[in-house]
Amino acid sequence: ITSTGIAVLTETYLAFVRKLVKEVFRLDIIAWIIILSCFIVAFVGLVYPIIPSVVFIIAGFLAYGFIYDFSEMSWLFWAIQLVFVGMLFAADTIANLIGVKKFGGSKAGMIGSTIGILVGPFVIPVAGILIGPFIGAVLAELLITRVSVEQSIKAGVGSLIGFLTSAAAKAVIQAVMIAIFIWTIW
Repeated sequence: ITSTGIAVLTETYLAFVRKLVKEVFRLDIIAWIIILSCFIVAFVGLVYPIIPSVVFIIAGFLAYGFIYDFSEMSWLFWAIQLVFVGMLFAADTIANLIGVKKFGGSKAGMIGSTIGILVGPFVIPVAGILIGPFIGAVLAELLITRVSVEQSIKAGVGSLIGFLTSAAAKAVIQAVMIAIFIWTIW
C-alpha cells in the first residue's frame, strides 16, 4: 500500500465516521423530539382532559428506555413515579369534590361538571374548558337536584374552582415527575 492509498483509506474512513456521527446525532434529536412530544401532550391534557396525561408521561419514560436504556431508571424510580401517578388521580378527584361540595353542590353537580369538562372543549373550542364544567354543574343541579338558580350557579362556580385547582395541582405533579426523570437520566 502506498502513501496515497493510505491517505485515501484514511479519508474514506473519516468520511464514514462523520456520516455515522451525523446519523447518530440526527437519531438523537428525533428520539428527544418523541420524548418531549409525549411530555407536551401530557400538559395539553391538563386543558383537554380527554387526553390521558399520565399515559403520555409514562410513554415518554418508556420511549427513553426503549431508545436508550432502561437501566438508568431503577425500581425506585418507577416506585416514585407510581406514587406520583396516584397523586395525579387523587388531585383530580379531591379538587373537584372539594370545589363542588364547598359551594353547596351535589353529586349530580359533580357528574355534570365532569361531563362539561369532557364535552366543553369540543363544543366551544377555546373557552369550553372553563365554561363546560360550569354549565355542566349548573344544568345538573337545576335539572336533577332541582335547586334554585342561585344555588346551581354557586355549584357551577365551585366546579370551575375545583377544575382550575385540579389542573394547577396536576401541572405541578407532572412537572415534578418529569424533573425526577431528567435528574435520574442525567
